[in-house]
Amino acid sequence: MADTGIIVFDLDGTLVDTAPDLINALNHVLNREGLPAVPVDSARKAIGAGARRLIERGLELEGRSMGPDDITRLTADFIDHYAAHIADASRPFEGLEAALDELSERGYRFAVCTNKLEWLSKLLLEKLDLNRRLVAICGADTFGVAKPDPVILRQTVARAGGQLSGAIMVGDAGPDVGVARRAGIPVIGVEFGYTDVPIAELKPDRLIGHMRELPKAVRSLAVTSKVS
Repeated sequence: MADTGIIVFDLDGTLVDTAPDLINALNHVLNREGLPAVPVDSARKAIGAGARRLIERGLELEGRSMGPDDITRLTADFIDHYAAHIADASRPFEGLEAALDELSERGYRFAVCTNKLEWLSKLLLEKLDLNRRLVAICGADTFGVAKPDPVILRQTVARAGGQLSGAIMVGDAGPDVGVARRAGIPVIGVEFGYTDVPIAELKPDRLIGHMRELPKAVRSLAVTSKVS
């Protein structure tokens, strides 16, 4: 019998390696302020909490801070630049397509729950031809709340036509583990994403180091759920 359920993915650092284009956009706005570029390795850890927080972290890395109005201005500039270059270098993580094919054959459907803006998420996924695989794409502005607030995950699962009892979260950082725990669903952590706290320390239910390991991790959680 085929498995059924909804697998809900984080986007940045989980489905897609978006760091190159996000950091390019960050350095674009920093350069306009006369500030030096932020190193890629340092900035990667700041990705995942939205554009505004990424800019704040970028400024912090340079020992700078700005008032709310200036951050709002920089955020608007960031989004404009990022939208125009959203898929210049961003690519799905290796093994993703094969993993989705296998899980789809087992009856799973897929959704995205991200702290990225919904329209930017849809634009990126469309350019990478991943949107056709997803039954729901929800961002921080879709329901007015962001991860780890469980409302965003519950509503994403509902929009995807699923039930929490058959849902699994996949993510790379604290907000993903937190939102899954608060919504009461299992979570798979990926080790190749963006986080300043190693994902293993957050104790997800399963941990994978490559997307080829995802189908096995999903199956083990599904079996555990049926046994329990």
